[in-house]
Amino acid sequence: MNTSREQIKAGIKDGVPICLGYFAVSFTFGIMAINFGLSPWQSIVMSLTNLTSAGQFAGLGIITAGAPFAEMAVAQLVINLRYCLMSCSLSQKLNKTTPFYHRLLIGYGITDEIFGVSVCKPGPLNPWYCYGLFLLAIPGWTLGTAAGAFFGCLLPERALSAFGVALYGMFLAIIIPPAKTNKILAGVTAVSMALSLLFFLIPALRSISSGLKLIILTVVIAGAAAALFPVTDPMEVSHE
Repeated sequence: MNTSREQIKAGIKDGVPICLGYFAVSFTFGIMAINFGLSPWQSIVMSLTNLTSAGQFAGLGIITAGAPFAEMAVAQLVINLRYCLMSCSLSQKLNKTTPFYHRLLIGYGITDEIFGVSVCKPGPLNPWYCYGLFLLAIPGWTLGTAAGAFFGCLLPERALSAFGVALYGMFLAIIIPPAKTNKILAGVTAVSMALSLLFFLIPALRSISSGLKLIILTVVIAGAAAALFPVTDPMEVSHE
């Protein structure tokens, strides 16, 4: 599939579960935003322009505390710095002739789930495939926030708690299928889970912010995997 239309269709198809998961998670964010004093439209604009669950949830507390813009900037930089790593990784899958404006637009829409789906795509990454993902993922996140802001108060507490675990199910749906056919990927995933647990159990490591913790684990684990199991052919990632 090389045409732009075919790539967009493929992206839309793969973006359906991301859209549904985002709607559930951002529904909770919409409710929290209202409880923290934001208006429905402020919460909607926040989701449309940021697309970061961890950054947005953290931003609510900073906004409520009346902290200066500098503190907000530093907090968001630490929490979302992982997207720089993801963007650098995806840039290696793009064709070298891909124009800068395509790279810039893709950078806007990079999230954990979109990165996971895109990086597992066999062969070179087509920008239009990413746009297909964006066409469902971004509205799913934004509309979920809107629904939570306007109608969240009508749901019982148990239903709200259920929405909070939807994101983890989406992560599993992204990781498990490729890990079944790739032993190296399965091993890297297992090591990542084990080290993440250590960061949670060890008091000295638990104090590290979630964003910085993810950056440390990503650099260490991905760097070690790249050094020990280098991949010379991008197609080997999906067939190994």
